[in-house]
Amino acid sequence: MSKITTIGLDLAKNIFQVHGVDETGIVVVIKRLRRSQVIGFFAGLPPCLIGMEACATAHHWARELSGLGHEVRLMPPQYVKAYVKRNKNDAVDAAAICEAVKRPSMRFVPVKTIEQQSALLMHRARDLLVRQRTMLVNALRGHLAEFGLIEAQGLHKVVRLIAIVMDDKDERIPDMARQVLKMITGQIEELQTRIAALETQVLAWHKSNPVSQRLATIPGIGPIIATAIAATVADAGVFRSGREFAAWLGLVPRQNSTGGKTRLGGISKRGDSYLRRLLVNSAHTVLLCSKAAKADRWVVSRRGRKPRLGVAVALANKTAGVAWAIMSRQNTYRRAAVAA
Repeated sequence: MSKITTIGLDLAKNIFQVHGVDETGIVVVIKRLRRSQVIGFFAGLPPCLIGMEACATAHHWARELSGLGHEVRLMPPQYVKAYVKRNKNDAVDAAAICEAVKRPSMRFVPVKTIEQQSALLMHRARDLLVRQRTMLVNALRGHLAEFGLIEAQGLHKVVRLIAIVMDDKDERIPDMARQVLKMITGQIEELQTRIAALETQVLAWHKSNPVSQRLATIPGIGPIIATAIAATVADAGVFRSGREFAAWLGLVPRQNSTGGKTRLGGISKRGDSYLRRLLVNSAHTVLLCSKAAKADRWVVSRRGRKPRLGVAVALANKTAGVAWAIMSRQNTYRRAAVAA
């Protein structure tokens, strides 16, 4: 049998598909493997190039196979789709991965470390708890509105509603409804405690990570955004510029250009939706609260000709570019240098 030089591995929960070729492109092996057979199969092969889609469990398998001496490259699934021939099945997907990983123009996803994935897990868990808290707060507001109890918007205003629910002497709420509402308020307070505990863990990781600390020197970026970027972007060198990084986050217009005519549409919203949301929300806060931003000529010039949301997205785009420069050059933010 010819020596296998390139393998396309289609990942799954239990059944994995292998498609291997030699240096001339001749198919050498087409094989299905169960999860328990994967490590043993690749341990018996000489070092080769292994391509996989950057999907669930991909970073784990990349670390495992790299430890066996193989070169593992992860690719965005949407870039592999172009190499799928006709019908879709595991064997065809593995063949497409094997073909795509050899393309010189293919873009690859850096493999995340266990530490980076653990930091991202804190963010995912916090985001989930925040969404659950929002659901419960909205439910509490809706139920109390049925009894004529309305409070202003904002999470800090919910404290007044919780105080009304916990006050047994307040006759505006029937006793039967109060017992149910107390369960909702108890869940809100429990979620608040868990979110605070996760934020404490995020802050501790931020203090121990030099990349996150450098990112936090940028105006508008705090420990939450800094740790999210540091954990998500394993290698800033895969982006050629700050604009390419912003495009990866989906903060640039979508293009539909042809015949030498440039047509720009709305913001593409591609890439990492979590980071994009954090940066846009941060930009809104900076525009609303920062005196330096309100006096900045760059911001003032755009506020005069763009809507508020457009200025916030533009500022988020600019912040993303600065973050890329901080990560790639390994220095801290210097306001005087940027102004110059």
